[in-house]
Amino acid sequence: MSLQSLMVAPVLVLVFLSPCPGIATPPGEPDDEVFGIENYDLNSETEWDNLDINIYGDNYDYDDLDQEIEVGTVAPDTPSPAIQSTAQHYEEEVTLPTLPPAPVSLDFKAPGLFGPETGLGMPTCLLCVCIGGSVYCDDMGLDQIPPLPKDTTHFYCRFNNIRHVKNTDFINLNKLKSIDLTGNQISGMDEDVFRSLTQLQELLLADNNMKFMPELPVTMKRIDLRNNKLISHGVHSEGFKDMNQLEYLYLSGNNLDYIPTPLPLSLRVLHLQDNNIQSLHEDTFCNSHDRNFIRRNLEDIRLDGNPLNINLFAQAYICLPRLPVGSH
Repeated sequence: MSLQSLMVAPVLVLVFLSPCPGIATPPGEPDDEVFGIENYDLNSETEWDNLDINIYGDNYDYDDLDQEIEVGTVAPDTPSPAIQSTAQHYEEEVTLPTLPPAPVSLDFKAPGLFGPETGLGMPTCLLCVCIGGSVYCDDMGLDQIPPLPKDTTHFYCRFNNIRHVKNTDFINLNKLKSIDLTGNQISGMDEDVFRSLTQLQELLLADNNMKFMPELPVTMKRIDLRNNKLISHGVHSEGFKDMNQLEYLYLSGNNLDYIPTPLPLSLRVLHLQDNNIQSLHEDTFCNSHDRNFIRRNLEDIRLDGNPLNINLFAQAYICLPRLPVGSH
């Protein structure tokens, strides 16, 4: 064997038997004297076939390693007593008491950020929908008018269960222009319920049970009382006379015996079908004392569904741009 081979062989043995990073090594400290390079005689003859590799380290049973180390076993992360105490204290602080549910009522309370409170546990603008000056309370199962913010301009409360409207329901609402109570069960209103609404222009009360119409402000532009139970004596005498801005008057589907007069010149649409009107007067639409009088704006008159033959009252239409719709 050459001298070069004798020099390389011990080095290879050291490489294979030396500890490598990332590989678990048997416990115990290596013998520095055994591994010292000075203990090797590189120039001597060595019988490599009879070399005992155990002389370069302690004999170790790796089966014992498998028993001592249990793979996948991790000690639980137990918080310190101080952390546990802090967590328990915090949990006690954030625990809220259980409150009994608020009773359901409509005893309205003082104004709040989202409008006056309704007594249902929320303000009007959470119970309903408020957009700008419009308040929408449609189909909410209400049996009373909810309190409205003072800046309300349009109020929609359709398809509820309201039976009576009180004179305090719209108090101090000086900006209110439109009220829509279509599809309720209203059978009565306080007489002066709308008297203080100096800017009211639209009142929609279709599909209710009203027999009497309350006093309305002269600022009205549209009145809708279709499908109620109005009787002629339930409409104020000359109630529409001073409404110089009134354009639309819907009174169909009631129990009227005659047309409420006088009608303002601003009127454009008059629907009176399905009532009990049986006759017309010469001054219903025209002026019998002024043959040159012409009512130019009134172009839509519905009288069909009444026990009335419109051919019998030709003098009543002489001032109109169009004839009424009705039975001939």
